[in-house]
Amino acid sequence: MEYEVRNAQGSDYKDVKRIMNQVQNMHVEWRPDIYRPNEDMITEDIFKLMVGSGNLYVATIDDKVVGVLEINHKHIETPAHVTRDIIFIDSMAVDENYRGQGIGHLFFDKVKEIKKETNADGIELQVNAKNKAAYKMYSKCGFTEKSINMELLS
Repeated sequence: MEYEVRNAQGSDYKDVKRIMNQVQNMHVEWRPDIYRPNEDMITEDIFKLMVGSGNLYVATIDDKVVGVLEINHKHIETPAHVTRDIIFIDSMAVDENYRGQGIGHLFFDKVKEIKKETNADGIELQVNAKNKAAYKMYSKCGFTEKSINMELLS
């Protein structure tokens, strides 16, 4: 099998939507008090904008889309922070039938390549507290906790 990470194309819409819906369903299962079922997480118009940004990637195996990665470049400059340019991973999702096969690592290799090309200072992401498998993978890849979001429910 041949693995590849490439920029998303318009023809990837249905596969990207399917994978993002799988992720949404996990979120709904973990936190139905916050997330709701939604089969239209990404409309075609939004998808076209994402593709046009150049920040949306897909992982393929033998030309079949099996993962989605969306990044954003963020410039941080405030009186309270050291000025930095980071790559923020907005979304990283792998088709449920292909998880645990190294696709997340392929995405990290791509993001590290982009970091080097753009001379960014770091890579950041957020992970759902219930997503233990993703947390474990991120930790294995060298990510450490930067902050913890907390909530108080009434």
